[in-house]
Amino acid sequence: MGTLFFNGKIYTMVNEGEHIEAVYVENGKIIKTGTENDLSETFSKHITKKVDLKGYVMYPGFVDSHLHLIGHGEKLIKLDLSEMNSAEEMEYALREKASTLTSDEWLLGEGWNENNFIDRKIFHRKELDDISGGRPVLLSRVCRHAFLANTKALEMAGITKDTNDPPGGIIVRDSDGEATGLLHDSAAELVKKVVPEGSQKYLNTALKTSIKHLLSLGLTGGHSEDLSYYGYVERPLSAYKSVIDGEEIKFRAHLLVHHEAFEDFKNVKREYELPFVEYGALKIFADGAFGGRTAWLSQPYNDAPETSGVSIHADHDLGKLVQKARDHHMNVAVHTIGDKALKQTIEAIKNNPAKEGRDRLIHVGLVDDNLIADMKQLPVILDIQPGFVASDFPWLIERLGTDRIPNAFPFRRLLDEELICAGGSDAPIEPVNPLLGIFVAVTRRKPEESHEGYVPEQKLTMFEAISLYTIGSASAIMQEDVRGFIKEGYFADFTVLDRDLFQVSEDEILKSKVVFTIVDGDIVYDNIDENDES
Repeated sequence: MGTLFFNGKIYTMVNEGEHIEAVYVENGKIIKTGTENDLSETFSKHITKKVDLKGYVMYPGFVDSHLHLIGHGEKLIKLDLSEMNSAEEMEYALREKASTLTSDEWLLGEGWNENNFIDRKIFHRKELDDISGGRPVLLSRVCRHAFLANTKALEMAGITKDTNDPPGGIIVRDSDGEATGLLHDSAAELVKKVVPEGSQKYLNTALKTSIKHLLSLGLTGGHSEDLSYYGYVERPLSAYKSVIDGEEIKFRAHLLVHHEAFEDFKNVKREYELPFVEYGALKIFADGAFGGRTAWLSQPYNDAPETSGVSIHADHDLGKLVQKARDHHMNVAVHTIGDKALKQTIEAIKNNPAKEGRDRLIHVGLVDDNLIADMKQLPVILDIQPGFVASDFPWLIERLGTDRIPNAFPFRRLLDEELICAGGSDAPIEPVNPLLGIFVAVTRRKPEESHEGYVPEQKLTMFEAISLYTIGSASAIMQEDVRGFIKEGYFADFTVLDRDLFQVSEDEILKSKVVFTIVDGDIVYDNIDENDES
């Protein structure tokens, strides 16, 4: 009837340093915490299973507050370009992949990042023509706000010299007005529409692969946005229904609903009420990303003064989307990286205030005093990604300049201003490992670096960093009364590591290994044998 977890150091995360000896669980809920002796005596007639933690360290279950679950699975099973450190390495990988395809198959790749290349090379469509042997090509940049297409793909999409930039997008052109193959934001949708849809089996495989990987990293849940990228909304929903069955796989998925998928979702939602899947806010994009210079800034880019980024929606249109959410008793979750996009989003929320719950501001990459003051007056949570500091610095200094860089991803200040922050990865755009996010939050640097950190005054304490992925993620969905702590009445979701993050050096954080991942009181990932043998 119940399970006793004992013989470990169990951090409740209610208060810094607070730890207990044992936890008794029934039906997926924490019934009581205390000592092993007291709980064994109190529940002697109810305990049917005992889990010996063997001295390892238990935390509330880590939850990624922002990722794309199916997309992460796709990255694991498709051509991954994110680790390529030169244009030559990327070209070799593309040629190798192309050689395995039939003559009319699409060459698809994920995660290229020219900032990893010494020469910052961005491939031209004609180069991709040669690499692919004439096959259509579509390659997503690491930020997923820029894409590369070759001539065949552009022709199939009907993009010519005379095609106008779509609203919220840019078709990059050469001096003759011809498309180079680089597409920003909504311009890429023109090509995506002609890429053949993956099968339902492919989506199921991608989601299952993703969740199994996340469980192995100690993640008990994740907040995702998948419903607008795979054709009709029932296709990704069917994948969730098939994969998270509550028996073979338990994982708490919280799904945002992209505004473009909302009407279709509304019509079928009742058919997809699932035990471990819940639906949240209306997802809206306000701008792009720093990497492709499409994050919308109040002042031009330091290294490209001819642009200030891209606004996805006019003020009136963004306001209408927020109002639509309110009409359906929903909160909004708005992707906003640049300060101008954040200001636009704040104004839209002010003009259409939430009737209940909290709105979500995703990324919040650049702020100023006025924006912070405005956010403090609103019922919002900030969905932040510590890993962005490791991936975006030092080149972000070129983008923003030294005057603005102190206001980029200022995590310490946001918490000091008592704004609620949740921690995520934005996988597959960034690595999904929560320990990497925790490491970067406390060090403000890449794992292989040894300096004092990028804008080091914005470092977090270990307690604050872990809290982003526990009570922070719970607060993002108004579940802080049942998730995010180890205390009576809370969900029995736990992450067990082989070491105490509060006692190790910074460089040992990433050496930690997951021993158990526990969801709903059940061990869903078990690495105990491997740890004992090592």
